[in-house]
Amino acid sequence: MLALIKMSLTDTITAAIRDIPDFPKPGILFKDITPIFENQQLCNDITNAFIEQIGQKPDAVVGIESRGFLFGMLLANKLNVPFVLVRKAGKLPYKTISYEYSLEYGSAKIEMHADALKPNWNVVIHDDLLATGGTAEAAAHLVKQQGANISAFTFVVGLDFLEGNKKLKPYTNNIQCLVHY
Repeated sequence: MLALIKMSLTDTITAAIRDIPDFPKPGILFKDITPIFENQQLCNDITNAFIEQIGQKPDAVVGIESRGFLFGMLLANKLNVPFVLVRKAGKLPYKTISYEYSLEYGSAKIEMHADALKPNWNVVIHDDLLATGGTAEAAAHLVKQQGANISAFTFVVGLDFLEGNKKLKPYTNNIQCLVHY
């Protein structure tokens, strides 16, 4: 008789992630999380794991464009707190605040609605993947511009070898990745 082996959440996520070689350019092994969204129970388990790891209930969840919107919204909904969008410049319709940051080759600019957060709110910043940490750090600058605090960063995947967590530690030590590469 075969014994049923229950996989850990990390193992289940890892099994669902698809490796795409040479995307978006040669030499990159892209970690595609989109197969996760075919499994509603896994999505629920991921959301619950984030809630367990972040500790105190935040006042809002900030999601970074675009894959950060997916679990960010689920997390905010389950916590019954506002969900705040961080988008590329020019994509939000109302008055915004912005932050420009350096990339490997050039720069990028992200924005948030100017009235999205209240002073002293505790905020979780969510994105799908932590690589170099530049975009999450830029989102943290937007949160701080509004007088709010970062209580946690959450990511489905962490590419630990890129050491993105070093850029985020000045904001909080609560940096959660469910899968590490």
